[in-house]
Amino acid sequence: MAPQIAPSILSADFARLADEIARIADSADWVHVDVMDNHFVPNLTLGLPVVQALLEHSALPLDCHLMIEDPDRWAPEYAEAGAKSVTIHAEAAKAPIRTLRAIRAAGARAGLGVNPATPVEGFEDILGEIDMLLLMTVEPGFGGQKFLDVVLPKVRRARELIKGRDLPVWLQVDGGVSTETIERCAEAGADVFVAGNAVYGADDPAEAVRRLRAQAEEATTKADW
Repeated sequence: MAPQIAPSILSADFARLADEIARIADSADWVHVDVMDNHFVPNLTLGLPVVQALLEHSALPLDCHLMIEDPDRWAPEYAEAGAKSVTIHAEAAKAPIRTLRAIRAAGARAGLGVNPATPVEGFEDILGEIDMLLLMTVEPGFGGQKFLDVVLPKVRRARELIKGRDLPVWLQVDGGVSTETIERCAEAGADVFVAGNAVYGADDPAEAVRRLRAQAEEATTKADW
């Protein structure tokens, strides 16, 4: 699969979210929406009502990343509202398979996110229930953090697990993705890249997306996975 870029509006101007999404409409693949509840992570961002409003104004599909305490309760509602991808965290879900199936049944791609210290090997048997595996490359909760290189071996292991099962599972990385790190992520096996500050901290967010995509594509052609 060709690399996909999902700019995170966590780094955008919250007072102008519709306009901020419009700035990347012609260059990005997804809009990444970080939903945080100040319980699972120590930050409070936005929730379902804001996502519902954004769906009316976004030309791009929404990729909702739920960093919340009770994803089993809330995740299907994001899919029902119209989000095209909904990711829950393995550390928070009490019934992950049931919730992943409910997300799919509501018409969205089902994602499973894991924190930097969470091994991926424990989820090999449920890869068939997942459309996307999200590996956090920072500790979740805040944008603008430094990329954790220690996660790169886990990206490689995750790619091998997916390849070994011959499944069409996307492998997403989120946290500290920039022009300095995206090539290493792509070479390790990632194919979906969340970028916040690298996009919205640039003078031209659309051009920043195009630059990141070009780097990821070049690195992917050199990768051995």
